[in-house]
Amino acid sequence: MTRSSKPASAAIAIQDVEDLPAVQVLRQFRQIFNAVKSHFRQVENKAGLGGAQLWALGLIGQGAGIGVTELARRMDVHQSTASNLVRVLIDKGLVATVKDGADRRSVQLSVLPTGARALRASPGPFEGVLPDALKTLDPAMLKRLHGDLAVLIQVLQAEGTDGQIPLADI
Repeated sequence: MTRSSKPASAAIAIQDVEDLPAVQVLRQFRQIFNAVKSHFRQVENKAGLGGAQLWALGLIGQGAGIGVTELARRMDVHQSTASNLVRVLIDKGLVATVKDGADRRSVQLSVLPTGARALRASPGPFEGVLPDALKTLDPAMLKRLHGDLAVLIQVLQAEGTDGQIPLADI
């Protein structure tokens, strides 16, 4: 093998690797993750809040009187995760709680004026760009994507509870 033929074969090998479906799909995941990360960085810079905090604040703003259990359900997160998000929003003076009259353990959440200003200053969508984009896909496509990703999750042996961690917290 001559010295000049070595780089040419290496270039072919690199080209072959780039054409592999696994490499192409990995590149797509990188594009998705970078789009999500870029959005959350914008949110943090403009509103001073993490993505999950902004999403929670937005949901509280939409549903005056929403409770922590309903917030957790709408965000598809564990109740303790929602409670932690609410605690941060309260500590930042963005959200207030009011005890429900009948059940003193239950609280209703409302956005304070500083929270409303943070929402107005934030780039949307509040739930993040990926959930927003997924909502626009055809139901048949979502079904295929769900099945294909379920197989990938199984191969990865990923924890089932990891699916309830907000993307902004990953």
